[in-house]
Amino acid sequence: MVEAILIDLFSLPAVLQNNIQGLLCRTLETIEKCSSIPAPFVYVMCCQVQGSEGKGEQDSLLPALRDFQSLQKRLEVVRALTTAAALYTIKQRLDEKDISSIKIILPTLRKELMKVYIDHLFTPVYQFEFEDLQVASDCNNLQITEPQSEEQTLSTQDVALIQSEIQTYLESLPSLKGELTILKSSLIPDDIFLHGFTTRTGGISYIPALSSCNLFSSSKRRDPQVVVKENLRRLANAAGFNPETFHRVKTDHANAVCVMGKTEPDSYDGIVTDQKGVTIAAPGADCIPVLFADPVRKVCGAAHSGWKGTLLGVSMATVNAMVSEYGCNVKDILVVLGPSVGPCCYKLPHESAKEFHRIDPKCVRHFDSATPYIDIRRATRILLESGGILPENIQDDSVTNQNQNITFCTACHPDKFYSHFRDGTNFGTQIGFISIKD
Repeated sequence: MVEAILIDLFSLPAVLQNNIQGLLCRTLETIEKCSSIPAPFVYVMCCQVQGSEGKGEQDSLLPALRDFQSLQKRLEVVRALTTAAALYTIKQRLDEKDISSIKIILPTLRKELMKVYIDHLFTPVYQFEFEDLQVASDCNNLQITEPQSEEQTLSTQDVALIQSEIQTYLESLPSLKGELTILKSSLIPDDIFLHGFTTRTGGISYIPALSSCNLFSSSKRRDPQVVVKENLRRLANAAGFNPETFHRVKTDHANAVCVMGKTEPDSYDGIVTDQKGVTIAAPGADCIPVLFADPVRKVCGAAHSGWKGTLLGVSMATVNAMVSEYGCNVKDILVVLGPSVGPCCYKLPHESAKEFHRIDPKCVRHFDSATPYIDIRRATRILLESGGILPENIQDDSVTNQNQNITFCTACHPDKFYSHFRDGTNFGTQIGFISIKD
């Protein structure tokens, strides 16, 4: 069922502006008569003249809208300088109302172009259907919009121009929720490595559960890849790395490790490199983003360690890859556990808790309950130490040095971090990142 209708008048030439009221009336009459719901939300997308605030132009449309009482409170005219700006503004309105089913009424020659904008600005969460903008045969001026028979095929250059327009617009948006903040460990030497853990501030993601520096896009969330890319660009500028040489693990909640320069696995939760200027990263939204640094061999690694990955030993798998691929000595490797859900908040079903109890009974609280509290950080530390990592080379601020404030509990700090456990399925993601300085 269509929840919202977008009428695309953005490309109407100046000669047709005098006829816009009649065009709107006919289209809105059709919506009122044919809509599957009594009053869908309607957005009219128009071009704003450069240097004009557009208020007068929007007021000129009001006479065309006054007769549509059922749509009066659900109709909005959105004017902007570019299609990207107008469509992104409408996306914000849709997200405020949690709308995902949209019909777009537009000139035929705009259809292929609009699909490119949608592919970039929306995710598969949204469903779109298209309808040709109908023009009455008795209105000669409107007949010149374009023929209704063939759709336009966009060239590679056209697509590149759309991408550039979108990027330019997103770069112009203000940061939300405060300044971009990066947490750094004193254990990793900053004369050799560039590293940090992100928080949720300083990006452009506006959906509350994703606001504002979300760094992961998926088919199940409303943040498109272009927004995540802009957040990453801002992070890269603040941290001092090149976003074009950024590599994030392809999480599978297992223990596979990618060695940079070798064939990349389809999925992996650990990544290691000795290449300078390449930034590697692991996500976390309760799962632990773990960073590894060997200042002797100048090698680094990152791992995504959730409860499954912890039990499968992803952290030691990353260490072992550093040793086998680059000749690192396990006693030289430094490990920092980033923001992650703490034992104060995290629960698992009893069957899963048994596995942590086998590692160390102190990893589980209220073991006899149906959902005991689990300490995945403690389990990670024990497995690392069992593999030869020196205890003093592991930073977990929740037990070693709380003044460092790196290993926060993500669930306990909604102002600083995203949390899947706390926020549910539409959650944002922070990362831990590291690279070897040139």
